Amino acid sequence: MHAPDRPPSDARPARLILTLSLAATVGLGIGRFAYALVLPDMREDLGWSYSAAGFMNTINAVGYLAGALVASRLIQRVGWAAAIRGGTLACVAALATCALTGNFIALSLARLVLGLGAAAGFVAGGALAATIAQSRPERANFLLSLFYAGPGIGILASGLIAPFTLQYFGPGSWWVVWWALTLLSVAMTIPLFLIRIESGARFSEGSHAAFAILPVLIYLAGYFLFGAGYIAYMTFMIAYVRDGGGGAAAQAAFWSLIGLSAFVTPWAWRGVLALDRGGLATAIILGTNALGAALPMLGHSPAWLAVSAVVFGVAFFAVVGSTTAFVRFNYPPQMWPTAIAAMTISFGVGQTLGPIVVGAITDALGSLSYALNVSAALLALGAVAALCQRKVGPEGRMANSE
Repeated sequence: MHAPDRPPSDARPARLILTLSLAATVGLGIGRFAYALVLPDMREDLGWSYSAAGFMNTINAVGYLAGALVASRLIQRVGWAAAIRGGTLACVAALATCALTGNFIALSLARLVLGLGAAAGFVAGGALAATIAQSRPERANFLLSLFYAGPGIGILASGLIAPFTLQYFGPGSWWVVWWALTLLSVAMTIPLFLIRIESGARFSEGSHAAFAILPVLIYLAGYFLFGAGYIAYMTFMIAYVRDGGGGAAAQAAFWSLIGLSAFVTPWAWRGVLALDRGGLATAIILGTNALGAALPMLGHSPAWLAVSAVVFGVAFFAVVGSTTAFVRFNYPPQMWPTAIAAMTISFGVGQTLGPIVVGAITDALGSLSYALNVSAALLALGAVAALCQRKVGPEGRMANSE
């Protein structure tokens, strides 16, 4: 399969990539992460354990993993635009379902569909954004960072909406929040249909080249650990803030700081993302991410939690961008969609296991502090693994299958 030849000539690269990022805004920023904002109210109203609450993000991650597995074939079958738009529309429909029912099975299916749709939009949008960025080599890393700021927009917007909605309508109003987030997602989906995002995608039917896992196994392991580690923080930190006495304003401020951090990412890590030295860039960013996750262990004051949110957020959004930069540096353009999908699958397996395992640990030990300890440890191990990754030579890029 080959990446698109070139971006459409009728749109500026930055504007086009920002528009593509709305698929990640809806699928990830709102579809996946906003769940943390309503989790405490849903858990109390519906009588869930922490394991059950964690399962809702696990099933979402299962859908994301399944979507990543079939993303390349989906793009080949329906095209880039249809994959991005269709995946985002599926997310909107699933968000509406979350507002309509408190049934555990129905909610699980909705979270599953959210994962599937998010993966389609993210893999297709990420590969297309990488190609667009490559058309401006001198600004490639900055342009690519714009796409990965997309989830931050969703996190910021949902952080400003959900806590105050819950405060206004009172306990048991989690379904009102889902309606508000559904309407927000509809508004954010519209621009994807107003500009041309299709480009000349070509697929090579006769190619027998396959992505070789072994040369990047340690890097994939690091990305797996990132998936398992970050999701514990992003699933349970709002509950941790609330349990510590933080009201709607504190929850909104904490979550919004994570979202706002995404907008700093393109500038904060521009030099690091330009490092063509194997997994070094990812290791630096992931180490910073681990530090942010560990900070709440050192204090519970609002100021300290704010520092944690900023440090975690600035690095969190850059980790995914660093893996795409790694793919761009180490593989030819025709392999980008397959390589990005492989990275996403490794990440997806990690975030599938993370929430339910950490939820079970919390149920068993009785404190959310343990969730943060596990999160920080996994992220630190991921940084060490990424540090061990060297550049991939031509002989390690493909495995021929006859």
